[in-house]
Amino acid sequence: MFKPTAYMAMSACVLMACANNTNTAREQTHVEAVKKDSEMSCMRTPSRFGAISDTPAIKESSAASTEGMVLIPAGIFDMGGDNNQASNDEYPKHKVKLNAFWIDATEVTNAQFRAFVKATGYVTTAERKPDWDELKKTLPPNTPKPPDSVMVAASLVFHTTNGPVDLQDYNQWWSWVPGASWQHPEGPGSSITGKDNYPVVQVSWFDAVAYCKWAGKRLPTEAEWEFAARGGLLNHIYPWGNEHINTGKPKANSWEGSFPYKNDKKDGFATLAPAKQFAANGYGLYDMAGNVWEWCSDWYDAGYYATLPALSDNPKGPAKSNDPDELYTPKRSLRGGSFLCNDSYCSGYRVARRMKSSPDTGLEHTGFRCVKDGAR
Repeated sequence: MFKPTAYMAMSACVLMACANNTNTAREQTHVEAVKKDSEMSCMRTPSRFGAISDTPAIKESSAASTEGMVLIPAGIFDMGGDNNQASNDEYPKHKVKLNAFWIDATEVTNAQFRAFVKATGYVTTAERKPDWDELKKTLPPNTPKPPDSVMVAASLVFHTTNGPVDLQDYNQWWSWVPGASWQHPEGPGSSITGKDNYPVVQVSWFDAVAYCKWAGKRLPTEAEWEFAARGGLLNHIYPWGNEHINTGKPKANSWEGSFPYKNDKKDGFATLAPAKQFAANGYGLYDMAGNVWEWCSDWYDAGYYATLPALSDNPKGPAKSNDPDELYTPKRSLRGGSFLCNDSYCSGYRVARRMKSSPDTGLEHTGFRCVKDGAR
């Protein structure tokens, strides 16, 4: 059960949504959630806004540059779970045909996002005060309004715990921090000064879409993201192959040790890492595993793969969200894992691993990269 003090540990909105909507679900799915790999979403949050509409109009670029991008060839691949850690939403494994497309070699950086904000005056989700009239639409009926003290511009920031905790209670390591944003990823006392080459974080799906529009690009579909992450390898678990992430030399920025209280930092980083700190995959793409979760264009539907034909041609994702864990909150898909991923909690660095979050959620470990249609 969540404790009353969790108001200060995370958004009261998140607390109440979970208390009213997921305690029963947690009891029903606990066995499934702890087998193999935790299936609890580390991003279970209600929507703060129905849509982001009161921002300056973003002019779409008609001459997007492919500088810093890699052309992924057209092809057919098997999409879905590759090992016994795979969750139910990674099945059935199915064939997908894709046209060629360009994808950023790295996640969008602070420097790139700063240029976008400077050019457009865009204000991110985390920098906006939540709208209760919109938020309550994605919460269980009769959820009480949170106190004004938490209905402020804020975002979710990670903090280590003092020791082992219940891994089903993410209030233990996430805090709702007023003033946390892409410019202050860990709160008002933090800064991105000197971190131009770090991935931008604390960006919502809406923020990512706005940036892509300005750049004349778009977010990848889940299928495009997974195909690119596989780097030309056939049915392998990770972007580099099948060698376990903790075997041999560091391959990605993840959590080594005991989550969420002891990080051995064998990869050299306790939290976020700059771009290109680890070897690229077979397509020349960096950080397709770990560092930050990456937004995709698709709505999240836990059963979507079962609706696809034997060979799916350039799938764009489902028509609407379907998350059995939180029926009231629409979700978008994310891929790739983050610096918080560990096999005991979330093996997000597997190429087939799926994650979901409300589209106006920003977190300290969430970013994105762009794609652009290529020659067919």
